[in-house]
Amino acid sequence: MPISRNLRHLRVFLTVSDVKSLTLASDICSVSQPAVSQTLHKLETEIGGQLFKRTRQGAFPTERGEALAKRVRRAFALLDPVLKTLSPRLPVTATHTQLQALVAVADAENFTLAAKRLGLSQPSIHRAVSQLESECNSTLFERAQQGMLPTKSALALVQATRLAFAEFDQADADLAEFDGRDAGKIVIGALPLSRSAILPKVLAKFREIRPRMAIEINDGPYEDLLTGLRRGAVDVIVGALRTPAPIGDVKQQELFRDYLAFVCAPDHPLAGQSVELSELTDRSWVVPRLGSPSRDQFDAYFKRSDTPRPSSIIESGSVLFMREMLLTADFIACVSGAQAQAEIEKGLLARIHVAGNWPGRAIGLTTRNEWEPTKSQSILLDLLRSATPIENKL
Repeated sequence: MPISRNLRHLRVFLTVSDVKSLTLASDICSVSQPAVSQTLHKLETEIGGQLFKRTRQGAFPTERGEALAKRVRRAFALLDPVLKTLSPRLPVTATHTQLQALVAVADAENFTLAAKRLGLSQPSIHRAVSQLESECNSTLFERAQQGMLPTKSALALVQATRLAFAEFDQADADLAEFDGRDAGKIVIGALPLSRSAILPKVLAKFREIRPRMAIEINDGPYEDLLTGLRRGAVDVIVGALRTPAPIGDVKQQELFRDYLAFVCAPDHPLAGQSVELSELTDRSWVVPRLGSPSRDQFDAYFKRSDTPRPSSIIESGSVLFMREMLLTADFIACVSGAQAQAEIEKGLLARIHVAGNWPGRAIGLTTRNEWEPTKSQSILLDLLRSATPIENKL
């Protein structure tokens, strides 16, 4: 069962964990000692285990209690500084429902759509946001032609809320470990190379270790995956790294280097042939999208060779689309060497050999700077780090 998202209860729990006393916690939180006891009992019932060992010397967190305290502390460390900038009282008064409504309206830019997304009434969403605005004594949304637009302060609170709520989700997973259960899910941002050459084998191994852990693969454009990562909606991005890192709140870890390849259909006249780069400029190509690391290397390869870049180009990040184009018409393509090798081994593509040196591109993991993975996520990361890349250098 997920832990309570009652922020006041979680603050009481964390206070007891810090001061090791129900009496002191009741004074600090301005609630009665029976109320503190009742809060802890409710939390322990939800997680199915004891959070504190009570002795004459005080209340000391159990392993479960320490696991929950760590996540709750991280959540409030993200949330409270932003709440305090809006109002000194907001860390005490803000509720999960109010913050959830804030995020929903910011995403939908509309109260009615936000209410539908949360399965609540429009008046309840409007009331929750109004209560936050009243406490802040400021407006969190501005009415514009395209909808309700969050102010700068609201955007900062929305971001902090997303990351704090992600920590609560991580807490559910941490606590499930004590009962041998899996909770939550692992969300992987999968860039093109990882979908065919890395993740299938890694996830097959992971499934042997964690047969019931829910896994979600998101395969959108890099910019969308990066946004999801920074919001806490994506746990890790697997694929080509950016140089330099796109923004300061993420970190990158290189796993191996990948070298691009020129490919064609197996029955194409150039299949398996060694040719000069100049012989390929007048061909019709399928190449990676502009701005991607692969496309940057493709363009740089022709420039270094002082060879005109092909003018007949279709841009796509989909290996499936590329393969179908090669099998349908007289096209050739530029693709990751690791992806090409996987397709060649299945007899779906053939390599075109071109003299020259690819500089290679870094393939690896992108995560948030302060992200702390759960046990299941750590197992998956270890498998990714130990994955043997396909040898694909030209």
